Amino acid sequence: MTTTVDASEIAKFEAMAAEWWDPNGKFKPLHMMNPVRLDYITTQIAGEFDRRLGTEKPFTGLRILDIGCGGGLLCEPMARLGAEVVGVDAAARNIPVAEAHAAQSGLAIDYRHTTAEDLAAAGERFDVVLNMEVVEHVADPLVYLTACRQLLKPGGLHLCSTINRNPKSFAMAIVGAEYVMRWLPKGTHEWSKFITPDELYDLMRRAGLDPVDRKGYVFNPVSWRWSISDRDLSVNYVTAALAPAS
Repeated sequence: MTTTVDASEIAKFEAMAAEWWDPNGKFKPLHMMNPVRLDYITTQIAGEFDRRLGTEKPFTGLRILDIGCGGGLLCEPMARLGAEVVGVDAAARNIPVAEAHAAQSGLAIDYRHTTAEDLAAAGERFDVVLNMEVVEHVADPLVYLTACRQLLKPGGLHLCSTINRNPKSFAMAIVGAEYVMRWLPKGTHEWSKFITPDELYDLMRRAGLDPVDRKGYVFNPVSWRWSISDRDLSVNYVTAALAPAS
């Protein structure tokens, strides 16, 4: 079976597994970014599936997959919105952490230690695939994105975020986040594996997806907050794409 799992990348996240739910721990950047990630995700899902945010459990009836779910930072809000959620991670140690937190929160989430390729081969299909901050860690992005497309039902929604590759992203995502702010352990990211928005659009099209939107996540060091930008995709960015309708 083809796999895009990079063992050295998995080892990095295995070592940090116990800290997923500590807002001041090694995943502090994700906790800080999570509100804007959720805003984009929920808005895209609501628009694509004609759901009204603000109503009780608006995602009822939708089956959502979160690849690289970590401790469940995105799975839990999706479950609260009514979706049937499957969270998968190639790092085995993340799964019991996620399961324990979901149980404490009274949420039923199907967590599994597996890969996108294995799920696709098993015939699993979803309305939405969340692919957030994963593609820069895999060994073969095209094979991986092809598996993501195979996991979608016809007309399904693929949401993918990653980091641009340019001098600014090296300064911000590696030097700033890993060495200056020490938000992440040194070596968490490899600049050479970052992907530009145009490269990601090309990879998604080659994988059989139709890209329909992209936005930037911008960090303001004065307000110490993240926001969504229509224009600034220079460091962190997110994309939306659709699977063929038939």
